[in-house]
Amino acid sequence: MTVRALTAVSPGPQVSKARDAVYVVFTAAGFAFASWAARIPQVRSELRVTPGVLGLILLSIAIGSTIAMPLSGLVITKIGERRTVLVMSLISALGLATVAVGYQHGIPLVLAGLFLFGFGAGNCDVAMNVQAAAVEQALGQSIMPRFHAGWSIGTVAGAGLGAIMVAAGVPVTTHLLAVAAVVAIAVPTATRRFLPHAPAPAPATRTVRRSPLRAWTEPRTLLIGLFVLCMALTEGTGNDWLSLGVIGGYHAAPVLGTVALATFLAAMTTGRWFGPRFIDRFGRVSMLRAGAATALAGLLLIVFGRFLPVALGGAVLLGLGTSLGFPVGLSAAADDPRYAPGRVSTASSIGYVAFLAGPPAIGFAGDHVGVLHSLSLAGVVLVLAFLLSPVTAPLRRAQPASAERPAA
Repeated sequence: MTVRALTAVSPGPQVSKARDAVYVVFTAAGFAFASWAARIPQVRSELRVTPGVLGLILLSIAIGSTIAMPLSGLVITKIGERRTVLVMSLISALGLATVAVGYQHGIPLVLAGLFLFGFGAGNCDVAMNVQAAAVEQALGQSIMPRFHAGWSIGTVAGAGLGAIMVAAGVPVTTHLLAVAAVVAIAVPTATRRFLPHAPAPAPATRTVRRSPLRAWTEPRTLLIGLFVLCMALTEGTGNDWLSLGVIGGYHAAPVLGTVALATFLAAMTTGRWFGPRFIDRFGRVSMLRAGAATALAGLLLIVFGRFLPVALGGAVLLGLGTSLGFPVGLSAAADDPRYAPGRVSTASSIGYVAFLAGPPAIGFAGDHVGVLHSLSLAGVVLVLAFLLSPVTAPLRRAQPASAERPAA
C-alpha cells in the first residue's frame, strides 16, 4: 500500500466556510442527542415503565441508526452530503418533536419518534463525516478529530441546558420542541456552505457504475471498520461503565464516579482538539498506535490501580488514548473522496456494532467478576486496535484532494 502525507495549504474562503459549517453540524448533532438524554428521567416517569422496558424503548434509536448507516452510502452517492444532511436533520428533528408531543400519549409515539430520530441521525452522521473528510483533504490538515470534539462540546451544552430546564421546571414538550426547531433551522442553514459533492468517476462504455455497497468487499475498508469498532467499544465502555466501575470497585461515593467520568470525557475532548497537530507531525499510524497503547495503560491503572487517585490518572490516559481512534478511522475510510460515501458508511456500520454489543457484553461480565474488572474486556480490543493501526495509512491518489471536487 502506498501512502502520502497531508500537505497543509492556506484555506480559501469556500473551504473556511465549509469548515465552520461542519463544526455547526457536529455541534448541533451532539446538542440534540444530549438534550434528549437530559429529559429521559421525566419521560420515563410519565410513561411509568420499569428500567428494563425503558431500555427496550431506547433501543429504537439504535435500531433506526443501524438501519440507516448501511444505506447511507447509497443516499449520499445519489444526492450528495449537503442534501443528505439537510433532509436527515429535518427527519431527526421531526423525530425529536414527535417524542416531545407524544410522550404523554403512550409508548408507541415515543418509539416512532425515537426511531425517526435515530434514522435521521445515522444517515446524517455518515454524511457529515464524509463532508468533514473532504474539508480535511482540502485543508491538507488532520482536522477530523476537532469536528468530533465539536460533537462533544455540543453534548456538554445540551446536557447543561437540559439541567437548567429541569431545574426551572420547563416542560419536556417545550424544551424538546425548541431544540428540534433549533436543529431544523441551524443545520440546513449551515449546509449551504458545504463543499460540492465529489461524484463517483463516470463509467466507461459498457462499464457498470460502481455501487457504494462494493465497499463491503474491500479488505482495507473492512479492517478499518474493525479498527473503528475496537475504538468505539473502548469509548463506549468509558462512557457507560467507568463511573459504575469506580463506585463499585473503589467503594467510592457516587459523586466520585461522576468525577471519573467527567475526567475521562474532558481528556477525550482535549485529545480530539489538540491531537491533529501531532498527527500532522508524527503521522496517522504512529499516533493511533500511541493512542491505543496509552488507552491500554490507562485502563490497567483504572482496573488494577488500587487507589482512587491512580484510577483518576488512568481515566485521563484512557480519554487521551481513545480520543483519536474513531474520528481518524473514519478519515482513513474517506481517503479517496470518490468512494468516500460507501466506505465511510461501511466503516461506520461496523463500528456501530460496538454500541449495540458493548454494553451487554460488559454488563454480562460485570455480573460475574464485578464491573471494574469487566472493563478489562476493552483491553483485549485495544491490543487488536494497536495491531490494526497500519491499515489506516493514507492512500496516495493521482491528484490532490481539492481537485476531486468541482468548483462551486
